[in-house]
Amino acid sequence: MKMRRLTALLMVVGLIVSACGGTATATFDLVSATEAHELIADPPDGLVVLDVRTPDEFAGPHLSDAVNIDFYDTYFSSRLDLLDKDTPYLVYCRSGNRSSSTIEIMKDLGFTEVYDVDGGINSWVGAGLPTE
Repeated sequence: MKMRRLTALLMVVGLIVSACGGTATATFDLVSATEAHELIADPPDGLVVLDVRTPDEFAGPHLSDAVNIDFYDTYFSSRLDLLDKDTPYLVYCRSGNRSSSTIEIMKDLGFTEVYDVDGGINSWVGAGLPTE
């Protein structure tokens, strides 16, 4: 009888531990242009700045060291899926629409830390922040 209770108790504890373990929380935050600038100034390890505008738009003002992946590219989701899911990303577009859609795709693909620049490059430039 004692052995059954002990076995049952161990099974319950095991289930609780396995249910609690592995529940990592992902970070998906909407940040202002100023907050994004601060994030770039003191970045989490490996931060990648991701510009999801078209190549023509990217040829204009863009954030320093940004990587351009065109939201309208046929293989956009596939290109995102090739990226490291555990790397932190700061995503922006022109006004915030494409970047917010990109964030949803990245959530579905299992990314763990993504920041979306509210208002995109328009708000960045409007705040007088530096571009290339």
